[in-house]
Amino acid sequence: MTDSAPTIRLELPPLQEHGPRRARTLMIQGTASDVGKSLLVAGLCRAYTRRGLVVRPFKAQNMSNNAAVTHDTDAQPGPDGEPPRGEIGRAQALQARACGVPPSIHMNPVLLKPQTNIGSQVVLRGRALGNCPARIYHEMRQGLMPAVLDSFERLCAEADLVIVEGAGSGAEVYLRRSDITNMHFAERAGVPVVVVGDLDKGGTMASLVGTWRLLDQADRDRVVGYLVNKFRGDFSLFEPACETITEITGWPFRGMVRWFEGASRLPAEDSLALERPAETTGGTLNVVIPRLSRVANFDDMDPLAAEPAVNLRWIEPGRPIPAETDVVILPGSKATRADLDVLRREGWDIDILAHVRRGGRVVGLCAGYQMLGRVVRDPLGIEGEPGETPGLGLLDIETEIGADKRLIEIDGQEQRSGCRLTGYEMHMGRTTGAGLERPWLRLEDGNGDVRPEGAISADGRVMGGYLHGLFGADAFRAHWLEQVGAQAAHLDFEARIEAALDELADHIEACLDLDALLALAR
Repeated sequence: MTDSAPTIRLELPPLQEHGPRRARTLMIQGTASDVGKSLLVAGLCRAYTRRGLVVRPFKAQNMSNNAAVTHDTDAQPGPDGEPPRGEIGRAQALQARACGVPPSIHMNPVLLKPQTNIGSQVVLRGRALGNCPARIYHEMRQGLMPAVLDSFERLCAEADLVIVEGAGSGAEVYLRRSDITNMHFAERAGVPVVVVGDLDKGGTMASLVGTWRLLDQADRDRVVGYLVNKFRGDFSLFEPACETITEITGWPFRGMVRWFEGASRLPAEDSLALERPAETTGGTLNVVIPRLSRVANFDDMDPLAAEPAVNLRWIEPGRPIPAETDVVILPGSKATRADLDVLRREGWDIDILAHVRRGGRVVGLCAGYQMLGRVVRDPLGIEGEPGETPGLGLLDIETEIGADKRLIEIDGQEQRSGCRLTGYEMHMGRTTGAGLERPWLRLEDGNGDVRPEGAISADGRVMGGYLHGLFGADAFRAHWLEQVGAQAAHLDFEARIEAALDELADHIEACLDLDALLALAR
């Protein structure tokens, strides 16, 4: 994306009346990205909710292509008369679930969805405003602070406790003037801060002391203590380091959280998790997913990874798709045409076509579905430079990227299998073509209305559609696995996530003094 690409028009949503602040608040900032802030906040949300508090999560700005659909009444109506829907980062949706409440656009008012190395789609309070190069967004984002503070105060008016998550490192002082999510936000919102260091990465002592060194005195005073996260081993060996950190910074040590083995059973926040992909072995069905450059909503694969019969493997750039593959899944992407170029650059297009000739199966989800068609057009330059890119030609469809984003939740019955399906659509493309006459799914809603979804090849081996989350439906997942020759374990996937959240809360309860931590909130 160049600076001449379409950029956003900053039109703030109307700020509505809300009640006075009721909640106490506490902010979890990190010394870096991927120190475990999101998971820690999710565990705290569940733990305090179990204690009878009304808890809400909040993250002013998130950068992630893993998003979830919300249905706030004050979100923007969708195209074609669709009801109001919004989107927020997957991490905040999981944190909302930990609180036992539906996700809301106010839990993550600014969502950045990377489309290139230098630019992102900007989503403000659930509505996609357009694309913005990073330099331009940096210059204008302080203008988003009124909407951010308004969303925060809405949550504070309805909750007993709001747990705020920072973004990346709170010590990036060169960004402070335009900051809307770390120390500048904490100052404007009057929120105390706990800083988290990651012992698994190493350099924890230096990162905490370095954070203190970079902050000005007012921001140092806003910090009410620090935590050490992801610890393994004998903590007594690290205690002298804590004494030194406190001696230098004056920040009290507030506790240590040991490594949580159940983290892999919870949806990951963003594609950083794929830097260390969890691979499953020992099954009979070999499923591979090419690691695209702008992979989105990759937690679609989590239910399959949980199945013992499935060997799930992400294929990294530079590696071919193995010949013993049974199913190739093309995942969602925030930049369909750019990731089609990635497929060709890596030679994965040749591997996929050879896989189909050998009788293998291919599934495309959302952007992956678009890639299976004959062409993807982007005349307005929504995802990058205007133009068109040939698809893989495995389905007789074509897609045009448009300005309207379809955000809709699905809850119905798949007519052919008789299985209930839940999920959501989140895309800006419209797909047409003769291939739609042979839909992959037929979704029947509660009124008995049936609509076709997706497309399937004449031989039934190539299929795709826009529905995210369909493999999370236990009966449908078992039905699909049987179709492709594997035995399902009949897991209750949603119960698995709930159990993992409870285990996370138990883990944090065992590691931290939650009464003392709550006393720091104000």
